[in-house]
Amino acid sequence: MGHQLGYLTLVLYAVSCALYARVLYAPQARHASLPTFFLGAAIVCQYFALLERSHWIHSIPYDDLFGSMSLFAWLLAVIYLGLELFLRNRSVGAFFTLLLTIWTTALRIAIPDATPAVPPANGALFAFHVTLNTWAYAAFALSFVLSLIFLVQDWVLRSRKLSVPFWRFPALDVLDRMSRSSVYIGLLALVSGASFGLVWEHRLSGGYSWGDPKVIVTFAILIVYVAYLALSRIPAWRGPRAAVLCATNFLIVLFSYTFVNLYFTRFHRFI
Repeated sequence: MGHQLGYLTLVLYAVSCALYARVLYAPQARHASLPTFFLGAAIVCQYFALLERSHWIHSIPYDDLFGSMSLFAWLLAVIYLGLELFLRNRSVGAFFTLLLTIWTTALRIAIPDATPAVPPANGALFAFHVTLNTWAYAAFALSFVLSLIFLVQDWVLRSRKLSVPFWRFPALDVLDRMSRSSVYIGLLALVSGASFGLVWEHRLSGGYSWGDPKVIVTFAILIVYVAYLALSRIPAWRGPRAAVLCATNFLIVLFSYTFVNLYFTRFHRFI
C-alpha cells in the first residue's frame, strides 16, 4: 500500500507541475486552481504514505535516509502551498513542483525503500531532532528555488527580453525578502534540531561526537548561511550576488543530505 501511495504521489506532483506551467502562460484559463488542487492532493497522499510507512516499520517514518528525504519533499510542498495561499500567487508553482517531481523520482530510483535497521534511540527528542533538521533543509531548498527565480528575473530584466510570464512573478525585492525569511526559518530549525540532537546523544552515549562528518558539515551549513544573511545587507552584495551565494550554499545542504549520509558518517544515518 505504501509503495502505491508513493507512486501516486509522484504522479500527482508531475500533473501539478504541468498545470502550474500552463497557468504561468495562461493565468485566466478555466480551472486555474487545478494545479493547487493537485498539489494539495499530492501532499495528502504523501502524508498517508508516511503514515503507512510508520505502521510498517513500527517507528517514526523518517528514521532512515529514504524516509527522511520523503519527509523533506513533503515539508517543502507544505511550505510552498502555505506561501501560495498567503500570497495568492501561483506564478512560481511550476518551479517548486518541478523540484518536487525530480526529487521524488530520484528518491524512488536511487534509494531502495527497505525496512530500516532499528534506530539507536527513539522518543520525543529523537523525533524533534529529525523533524527540525529536515524542516531546515526544506526551508533552505525554498530559498534556493527563490534565489534561482530571482536570478532568472534579473537576467531577463537586464537583457530586456521581457515576456508575458515574466510579469507574473513577484517583484525582485519581494523574492529577496522571501529568500532571506526562508533562511532565517531554516537556521532557527537547524539550531533547534541540533540542540535536541546534542541532548539526545548525551543521554544515549554520555558524550558528543564533534568529529562526526555530519556534525562538521552541519556547522559549515550554519556558517555559510549566516554569512549570506550578513552579506545580503551590504550594498555591494545585495541582489544577484547574494542570490548566487544563497543558491550555492544549498549545494552544501545537498552534499550533507546525500553523500555524507550515505558514505561518510556512521552515527548519523538519516539527517
